[in-house]
Amino acid sequence: MADIDLSSSAFSDHALIARRYAYEGENVSPPLAWSGVPDDAAELVLLCEDPDAPSGTFVHWIVVGIEARTDGVAAGQCPPGGTELVNGYGERGWGGPHPPPGDEAHRYFFRLYALAQPIVLPDAPSADQVHQAVDAHQLASGTLVGLYQR
Repeated sequence: MADIDLSSSAFSDHALIARRYAYEGENVSPPLAWSGVPDDAAELVLLCEDPDAPSGTFVHWIVVGIEARTDGVAAGQCPPGGTELVNGYGERGWGGPHPPPGDEAHRYFFRLYALAQPIVLPDAPSADQVHQAVDAHQLASGTLVGLYQR
């Protein structure tokens, strides 16, 4: 399987995410850039999840139907052609990091998947439902990890 290069001008891989992008900050999604999407991809799916959440993996952002020929998204925007689903806060779109005060830094996995065909998900899918749906149709993927602590 091919690799997608996923990056952000706001933070490096395994580096701290600024408060601006956090739930208690401005709560805007960070800018993302990508390359290496296979030519035969039908759509991209973006998932941001926190596996360190006390109640289990918490979904911060799910976007389906992203145009495969895109190369990124600006801060606070929805990726081109994308449809934002309901996150773990019960809100549509981005919901920034908000770990319990005093916890060690949580890891926020931004995952971009290139799919051979569009997938169908419930309006508020769990991270596991997203992983199961993309596994069968995945052509390539990329991961970027940010850290946040309160």
